[in-house]
Parts: sequence; C-alpha cells; structure tokens
Amino acid sequence: EEANEEADHKGWCDTELSTNEQTRKEKTESVETLHAEIDQLEASLSKLAEDLTELAKAVAELDAAMSEATTLRQEEKATNEQTIADAAAAQTAVAQALTVLKEFYAKAGDATAFVQQQPAGPEIFDAPYTGMQSENGGVIGMLEVIESDFSRLKSETEANENSASTEHDRFLTESASSKKEKHEAEFQLGLDKDQTEFEKSQLEKDLSSVSEELKQAKLYYGELKPSCVQVHVSFEERVHGREEEIEALKEAYKTLDRKSQESA
Repeated sequence: EEANEEADHKGWCDTELSTNEQTRKEKTESVETLHAEIDQLEASLSKLAEDLTELAKAVAELDAAMSEATTLRQEEKATNEQTIADAAAAQTAVAQALTVLKEFYAKAGDATAFVQQQPAGPEIFDAPYTGMQSENGGVIGMLEVIESDFSRLKSETEANENSASTEHDRFLTESASSKKEKHEAEFQLGLDKDQTEFEKSQLEKDLSSVSEELKQAKLYYGELKPSCVQVHVSFEERVHGREEEIEALKEAYKTLDRKSQESA
C-alpha cells in the first residue's frame, strides 16, 4: 500500500513539475517578449515626441517669418505710397510751373514784338524776348528734365510696389500651405502618439498580469520542491530497498522454518 502511495505521489509530482516547468518557461518568454515590445513602443514614442517638437518649432518659425514679412511689407508699402504721392505732387507742381513759365515767355515775346512794331525809337530789343527756354538749355529745359525724373520715379516705384506686393502674396500663400501641411502632419502624429501610448498601456497591463502569473508559478515550484524535488532517497531506491527487505524476510522465514523442522 505504501508503495502504491509513493507511486501515485511520484506520478503526481512528475505531472505537476512538468506542468509547472512549462508554465514558468512560457511565462518567462512572454515577459521577455512583452518587455521587448514595450521598449520598442517607448522608442517609437520618443521619436514621435521628437517629430512633434520639430513640427511645432517649424510652425512657430513660419509664423514668425510671416509676421516679420508682413510688417516689412507694410513699412515698404507705406514708403512706396509716400514716394509715389510725393513724386506725383512734384510732377504736378513742375508741370504747373512749366505752364506758367511758358505762358509768361509767350506773353513776353508778344510784348517785345509789339514794341518793335511801334514808330522808330531807341533800339532796346533786337528780337522778341523768349527768356531762358528749352532750346537754349534754360530754365524750361531744366524743369522738363525734373518733370521727367519725377515721372520716372513714380513709374518705377509703382512697378516696384506691384512686384513686392505680388512676391509678398506668393510668400504668404506658400507659407500658409506649408503651415497647413505641418498642422496636418502634427495632427496625425498626435493620433499616432495616442495610439502608441494606448498600446503601450495595454502591454504594460499584460506584463503585470503575466509577471504575477510567473511569480505564482515560481512560488508553486517552491512549494513542490520539498516533496517532489529535494528527496534524499529516490523512489527507485526506496522500491529496491523494500524488495531487498522482503527477500531478507523470506530468508529469515526459511531459516526459522528449517530450524523448527530440525528441532522436531
């Protein structure tokens, strides 16, 4: 009966130890795998955070560049508009001065001609008075050059203003498009980061659960060791010892039986 109990106990120990060993092996591998997956997700989160920081920096730089460009454009526009207004006013003033001078010289010439038509008197004028007009490189010629300069300044400034305005609008359009793309990329990265953080939290829960299961398996193995592993005499040795004991008893019975017969 004792031998049967021991055989049953050995069979139970073999089953429990085998199952426990397999459990500890599987749980250990799961823990290692989960650690590796969590490390990978942490690396991904670090890269996502870095990319988000870079995008935020790029958007801030775009905003600053657009703001600075707008400020400079407003200042340039104000300067150009003032230059155009001043040139137009000056051009008008010079044109008016030319009109006055031309009218003056025309009247002066008529007056001189009228005097020359009077009866003979002192020869004051040899020819009609025309003053310092353009054909002689005089005041009218100089004013016409100045008028032309103001006209050219006005035209060139208007052209520069149109060109600068077009370039500024192009820059703002391209910058706004780039900013939109970066915002969309930033939004997508934010979603990816949230998803990765969720996956990481789930894996951490799994790791906690599996780690607890591994802990319990190790504890159970510790409970099995005294009765199933740390046995001083093996089952086989005990069976062999009992067989020898039985044989010895049989020999003893034979000896007693023989002596009993001899005595009779």
